Amino acid sequence: MPGTALRGYGRAYLKNGGAAWTRKEGQSESGGLNEKGRRSYERANPGSDLKAPQPKGGPRKKSFCARMRGMRKRQKPSNNTGEDRLSKALRKWKC
Repeated sequence: MPGTALRGYGRAYLKNGGAAWTRKEGQSESGGLNEKGRRSYERANPGSDLKAPQPKGGPRKKSFCARMRGMRKRQKPSNNTGEDRLSKALRKWKC
């Protein structure tokens, strides 16, 4: 049945092109989601608790940087342009 996946979102959702976290207005230029994008994601996924990056330090930064360094090792050199999502995330968190 067409439209069953979007049940409950209404015409405003379809007219605007979907949730903010999937569009440019909910995404940060330097990578990741901005505050509007995080709120939009949390509305669409109840129970989630997205937090802003923690570039100053702390346990979240240490864990994130360790995980992402592993992804960097597995990334193809041709995909490492400096403007890919992984590079932007690492710069944002100052890893």
